Amino acid sequence: MVLVVVFGVALLVAVLLSGLAARTVLSTSFLFLVGGALVSDGFLGLIHITPDSEIVSVTADLALFAVLFTDGMHVSLPKLRANWRNPARALGLGMPLAFVFMALITHYLVGLDWTTSFLVGAVLAPTDPVFASAIVGRAEVPAKLRQLLNVESGVNDGLALPVVLMLIAAAGPTADSAEASAGLIAVELLLGLVFGVVLPLLVNGLVRFRLLGAEPKLQPLLPLATGIILYAACHLTHANPYLAAFSAGAVLAHVSREAKESFEPLGEALAELAKFAALLVFGALLTPELFGDLSFGGYVAVVLAIVLIRPASLLISLLGTTISRKEKLVAAWFGPKGFASVVYGLLVLQSGIPQAEEAFTLVAVCIAFSIIAHSSTDVPIARAFDVDELAGIPDGRSSQSEPLAVTTKQS
Repeated sequence: MVLVVVFGVALLVAVLLSGLAARTVLSTSFLFLVGGALVSDGFLGLIHITPDSEIVSVTADLALFAVLFTDGMHVSLPKLRANWRNPARALGLGMPLAFVFMALITHYLVGLDWTTSFLVGAVLAPTDPVFASAIVGRAEVPAKLRQLLNVESGVNDGLALPVVLMLIAAAGPTADSAEASAGLIAVELLLGLVFGVVLPLLVNGLVRFRLLGAEPKLQPLLPLATGIILYAACHLTHANPYLAAFSAGAVLAHVSREAKESFEPLGEALAELAKFAALLVFGALLTPELFGDLSFGGYVAVVLAIVLIRPASLLISLLGTTISRKEKLVAAWFGPKGFASVVYGLLVLQSGIPQAEEAFTLVAVCIAFSIIAHSSTDVPIARAFDVDELAGIPDGRSSQSEPLAVTTKQS
């Protein structure tokens, strides 16, 4: 119950300061992260949470599912087909480069074995613009840039997961190594995709029956019910819930515009709550002891991951594109590590592999530094685009008026 009180107080403070946060470097995400750290065993000792606590994995899992489901509902398949090249470059070249570079510095600076080093690279490869929402959610930021970051982050979680699971199996011995075979991982991903496509279609078909249908005030609960059933079905069958969530949101929005529009306010509010809860719990893990366990080489690796590896990887992947230099630099900087990395890091910690704790410590510190760095710089950088526009500075934004394929929430 203490955790509930802490969450309520943190939520109240975040709401009261949200107007200020939207105009300054202050971030509501950062507030929940710091709040969780302050009430943990490392400081005030009001709540007692360890990495193997069930509440950690459950909140992170729910938050990632909710965010992907609501993000999927903002996908426009026709617009995505028309503007796929830049996101494809980021996913097909930038993400593998970041994966390999992170593995190299983890091995040589932190001293983890090669398999675990590549596992850390896979865990930290996905990006999450939820922690840089002023970039992806502001109209003054070029549409092509917002689309690149949104599509990249919406897809890379699912791409990283099978690699993470296979590397956990390879880094064994683990009790679940037999279940983590490549064939079974492929089946789980396929099941997630099937559930994510079929369930919304079934629900939409039921709505079309003459005797069925939701009255207006209950219509927002129809996508919510779909999401709840989907989440439970995935966990009961071991289907991939994240691929299912994103694909279900996209399919539901495609087949029923009414469902999308009615659910949008409720869905975004629920996703925000899940995100804040996960941040609070994750913040409680950031004790002085955890930061003390990371070696000097680990801190160097964390800094390089944020200021060098992500920027260099994405800039290389965008060579030869028509995106302006300024937009490339902004896209390269905003590669925050978010809920996917938290969930995958917990999978590593709970896997029982020999260097699981060292890998999780590195991942947790990197996520914390990334949230602070990216959520505190999104507003100033977003405003820089607006200043340029008002000053009449040309920046090659010929596609400023292009609609987005995906949009995310303000935080």
